[in-house]
Amino acid sequence: MHLLALLPSFLDPQTLIEKGGLVLVALIVFAESGLLIGFFLPGDSLLFITGFLASKPEGLPHISQPLPVVLFVLWVAAVVGDQVGYLFGRRVGPALFDRPNSRLFRQHHGAKTIVLARFVPIVRTFAPIIAGVSTMPYRTFVLFNVLGGLLWAVGLTTAGYFLGQIDVVKDNIEIAVPLVVLLSVAPMVFEVVRHRRAAAAAAAAAESL
Repeated sequence: MHLLALLPSFLDPQTLIEKGGLVLVALIVFAESGLLIGFFLPGDSLLFITGFLASKPEGLPHISQPLPVVLFVLWVAAVVGDQVGYLFGRRVGPALFDRPNSRLFRQHHGAKTIVLARFVPIVRTFAPIIAGVSTMPYRTFVLFNVLGGLLWAVGLTTAGYFLGQIDVVKDNIEIAVPLVVLLSVAPMVFEVVRHRRAAAAAAAAAESL
């Protein structure tokens, strides 16, 4: 019985794991992290389900590597994916994104956006590209990319592993996965709200002068 029946069969995390093992999971994480064509892929749920299945007594039947190796491979895939997206943005992006301050993507409000964007579907695919377009310093991007990849790829997979050992989660996995994804988006939402309030307060203060 597959764990997320609401998804199309070709995007069902358990199906993907069964079909391609760790190689396919890593390729999906790589693609969703920085390739334009990867924005629709189920990165969050795939990571969580990978950890969830690893928590079972029989482990991951279609992934022979131990959990630490799985975590390391997924982390590297996430970081390399963002690096490719950044380089694409630096070299090709200006011709495609001539409005880096469009409604969908504002200029990065500090490098922490690279970390927060990891936890927002679709946004995480385009964030490194926009970072390249806006010429964020490469060293800064690499530092926060490594940190964001660690928190996202390793964090969600590890959360799936430990939560998968809790009966209420195991028995309600179809509910648990969307809740975890929503909770992971919360920091980004908080940051956007905080920034807008700060901008509104600054504008009000300027008008009062």
